[in-house]
Amino acid sequence: MAARQLKDVTIVQGTEATCGSAPLGLLALLLARNAQLRIERTLGRAGGAGLARAGKLLGLLSLCTGLTAALALGFYALLNYFG
Repeated sequence: MAARQLKDVTIVQGTEATCGSAPLGLLALLLARNAQLRIERTLGRAGGAGLARAGKLLGLLSLCTGLTAALALGFYALLNYFG
């Protein structure tokens, strides 16, 4: 079933879907910052410093991926418009 549907997906649709990772990455960064503040307030007794750091890293990666996809989609639209 999925193999039949993947033939119908274009690269533009895939890039559009990837653009959605930018707001999710921003949300992950905000949640990681909130977790780091909680850890600082409890002097580390709450635990989870490694998870907060990993969440921040993954959020940053997701944000960069989404922004890169948005730039690629924007340039693709410009090339189609002018070319």
